[in-house]
Amino acid sequence: MNDPTDSDLIERTPKSSSMSSQFLYLLLFLTSLRLSSSDEQKMESVPDLQNSMYLAVDGYPCIRLLNLSGEIGCSNPGREKVVLPMINFKDADEILEPSAVLVSMDAISSFFTRLQDDSHFANNVGGVLIEPGTGIQNRTEGFSPAQKFPQAKFAPYKKNDYEWNPIGSGIMWNRYNFPVFLISESSISSIQEAASKNVKSKKDYVSNVAEFDLVMQTTKAGTHSSMSCLKEETCLPLGGYSVWSSLPPINTSSSDQSKPVILTVASMDSASFFRDKSIGADSPISGLIALLAAVDALSHVDGLDDLHKQLVFVVFTGESWGYLGSRRFLLELDLQSDAVSGLSNRLIDMVSSSKNETWNALKLARESLPLENIKVSPASTTNPGIPPSSLMAFLAKNPQISGVVLDDFDTGFTNQFYQSHLDDLHNINSSAIEAAALLVARTLYILAINKNELSSSVLTAIKVNTSLVEELIGCLLNCDPGLSCELVKRYITPSSVCPNHYVGVILDEPSSAPYPDYVHDVSRFVWNFLADRTSIPKENTSSVCSQNCDDRSEVCIGAETGKGTCVISTTRYIPAYSTRLKFESGYWSVLPPNSSDHLGAVDPVWTESNWNTIGLRIYTIQAAAYDRFVLLGGITTTILAYFAIVAVRSSIIKALKRD
Repeated sequence: MNDPTDSDLIERTPKSSSMSSQFLYLLLFLTSLRLSSSDEQKMESVPDLQNSMYLAVDGYPCIRLLNLSGEIGCSNPGREKVVLPMINFKDADEILEPSAVLVSMDAISSFFTRLQDDSHFANNVGGVLIEPGTGIQNRTEGFSPAQKFPQAKFAPYKKNDYEWNPIGSGIMWNRYNFPVFLISESSISSIQEAASKNVKSKKDYVSNVAEFDLVMQTTKAGTHSSMSCLKEETCLPLGGYSVWSSLPPINTSSSDQSKPVILTVASMDSASFFRDKSIGADSPISGLIALLAAVDALSHVDGLDDLHKQLVFVVFTGESWGYLGSRRFLLELDLQSDAVSGLSNRLIDMVSSSKNETWNALKLARESLPLENIKVSPASTTNPGIPPSSLMAFLAKNPQISGVVLDDFDTGFTNQFYQSHLDDLHNINSSAIEAAALLVARTLYILAINKNELSSSVLTAIKVNTSLVEELIGCLLNCDPGLSCELVKRYITPSSVCPNHYVGVILDEPSSAPYPDYVHDVSRFVWNFLADRTSIPKENTSSVCSQNCDDRSEVCIGAETGKGTCVISTTRYIPAYSTRLKFESGYWSVLPPNSSDHLGAVDPVWTESNWNTIGLRIYTIQAAAYDRFVLLGGITTTILAYFAIVAVRSSIIKALKRD
């Protein structure tokens, strides 16, 4: 046999190498097949792979709000998502790197206090995850992120340092240059587990991170006030639609509108640190439910046309943000717009001209109640004046107007969760709401009827439907049944199930006949409910409608359901937005203060930043140090492998030559 030549060796070496490569590829392929077949979760698409890697977290964001002087609320600091390792506040005496901090409701006050006092600590807080705090209502400390004197600038007296809300921390009125989310009950266990793993695996090369997508358009555009963001169209004004209704209906075609008007007011919007968790059960929705139940009770009284005073009920929205609803209502009255057709400032000014008259009516109504534990008493003389309420807007317009604020406190709020996400269903008493509704209904009847015609039998016949109160509580304050309850679905098709009483934003040109999709679910329900309860059925004509009715005195209730009914009712929407704003040619602009609008000079003109998407998810990443170690190890292995191959190849060549 001839010795092989160098050329033979060069020719054969690639063939041998090729076989090895083929064997290696085949081995890898079979291994991957085995892994795939043994894995219980099949990955059939890219979304499947993403779902296995990333956990989407249900939560409620704190968002960016703006006014004429600056910003409050939360936002990512720049244009990109924020990705940070998670750490539990209770496990962290010091935070050594930018982190997403998990904070319990028990520690939320101390956390935000430390943010203000410890700049080193604050610099390393890149995001905040708040635990939901279920059951904290049973504890004594309470939690209110509102100010100690909410909206003090609107008070008709100078003592604006009075503490109506003693436990108020004011944290929701600060600006935070990082994202903050309230975590839902369904997701909190995953967050807690991920954060605890980070503590236990400090020496490992992996980390559980939170990815915040809370990029606000105003941050991206650099528009940091309502004036600039409205000009650049990166925000929208806070606002919505209030509702008013009269009992009985007002004949708007008659020029003789001489009955004095008794105006009864409630609010349907609340505020919270977290936009979509503004429940406001005790303040103000319990008052709204009491008003609706009182209207229902009065609607069953005979002879309402013979009352000497006109009963008018108004449910404002936007009151938590500069009394938007009440101030706009008063401006519409000045303008005598279609939204308030049938009402007059002159008539409302005559409301209960004597405080003694109102007080006597309240006492008489109280005496007629079957419940002995209900007490009615005047407020303490040590109070500086009326508490934060819509009456402040009316007094600013006319200091001589007479009004009464009915509440469950005297010198300070008893609601320990004022403007907090914890002011929910567990924070109210249905029996107290029923008693308040009955007291209001009978008081209004006493005020509206001629004293000589007052009958004790008629008064005691005015009763509140307790089943209706319970149903309203379930519809307006709970997710089960929430806005999918039969009472709400009788009138509207809600866009969501869980009720939220944040005012929202004005989406288009304000109108007294707005497009239904631009009106909040609760506003649409209240409009339909009041229109129904204060209505007179049509006679001898078809009452079926799908949108509008033929006669101006009529409205179509339940139109959204496809089974609308025309009834005679004076029920109207009133746009609720800042009196300093004007919508013209598709754009919003800020007006200078008007001397006739006494509160215009202190109006913040609240707006909400636009955004594209909001989201939160968690996943696991390798530490950067580990990535560098793997890279270095890979480079080292490659170099060593290269020299090993060269050495082996040289040895083989020498061995073959010797043969």
